[in-house]
Amino acid sequence: MKIDILGVLFDNLTMEEAVATGTRLAEEEGFHYVVTPNPEIVNLARASRDYGELLNGADLVLPDGIGILYAGRILNTPLRERVPGIDFAAGLLKELAAREKRLYLLGAKPGVAQEAGVRLAADYPGLMICGTGDGYFTDSEAAVQAMREAEADVAFVCLGAPKQERWMAEFGPQSGVRLMVGLGGALDVFAGRVARAPRIWQRLGLEWLYRLLHQPSRIGRMAKLPLFLVTAWRARRGSSANEKG
Repeated sequence: MKIDILGVLFDNLTMEEAVATGTRLAEEEGFHYVVTPNPEIVNLARASRDYGELLNGADLVLPDGIGILYAGRILNTPLRERVPGIDFAAGLLKELAAREKRLYLLGAKPGVAQEAGVRLAADYPGLMICGTGDGYFTDSEAAVQAMREAEADVAFVCLGAPKQERWMAEFGPQSGVRLMVGLGGALDVFAGRVARAPRIWQRLGLEWLYRLLHQPSRIGRMAKLPLFLVTAWRARRGSSANEKG
């Protein structure tokens, strides 16, 4: 079931259901991709029709940010739970390791993907890290060729929005990969370069605040969340007015 949050169609799944679906997609023939929009990404989609179409064309559209859940409640279309991209990836990694799948890591600064690969291989016995590449490449055809030669089953594409979603949609079908997942800055976390908020902050939906306290430079981005919720309120009022009319 899809839930429309300001034009982006989210899959209304629990984390367990999302991981099970991702695992199935990694086994199926053909190319599939997963996106994990937060409020900032939804705003980008509202400003760019073709980008919104790329998001809605994904095989899985998962609600990453707590602001997405708040907006769903405001719009009277509540989502069952938040499915953060990095937690979805962790659940998927367990399943990939159990099936001895081949994973390619693409993105971040030079050296980060390799560091992440070493740690993930140690944390998930059975997982094959078949290749890595940083996010500073200028030749996408060469990047795709490297992925194809690595015979990857799954690729984590961490180029940041909107680049990663556009890249997956355009180049994914040429890669031979069955499943790509857009994960923003996840490789820095997997490499141990960036720490996540303590679990209590995560459970309370305050991971954004923890990151802001440790990275004050993010204040400009975080300030957009209230505006996003205001947009949801306006959309609700507009919908109510149309129904009365």
